[in-house]
Amino acid sequence: MIPRAFPPAPGWSPDGHRVKHELDYSCGPEKTRVYGGLRVRDGTEVTMTASARNSAFHQRFLALLEDANPAGDIVVVTANLSSHNSVSTREWLVDHPRIQHVFIPVGACRLNLQEGWWRIFRKAALAGRSFSNPTDIAQATTLATSQLNTRAGPWIWGRPAPPTRTLRRRFVYTL
Repeated sequence: MIPRAFPPAPGWSPDGHRVKHELDYSCGPEKTRVYGGLRVRDGTEVTMTASARNSAFHQRFLALLEDANPAGDIVVVTANLSSHNSVSTREWLVDHPRIQHVFIPVGACRLNLQEGWWRIFRKAALAGRSFSNPTDIAQATTLATSQLNTRAGPWIWGRPAPPTRTLRRRFVYTL
């Protein structure tokens, strides 16, 4: 190894190792969460923005779902977050018997049809954009939800069957 007569690059220490910096991933005090619920029969979505992911906002979102679905029972498929299964949420659900909670198994989010909608929603509302405040996120959420609901259709779990291909020519070999 030949000794250097010049200083090392800023990302390298004098002994030849990479300099490690503390990573800063703070979102600041104005963090915004987006809650969403998908009605799979017609593809209609209900969304809500909130400043936190806690039981109070989850219960407020469940009330929105109940208002958006005036008739019949509502089955809510949720992840295993503590706010979804807290004591206050369970007490709230006792007063709202139409809503039934079903928890997906840990690590099996692919079983939830909502995940496919989230992918489409993030692309429509959030991808490639930067927001200066929570009001901008709420406005983008409302706009994207209304645009996606105008062209909503039933959601079916799984991949559709491939179309049958018609052959232009059929060759028959005889021996």
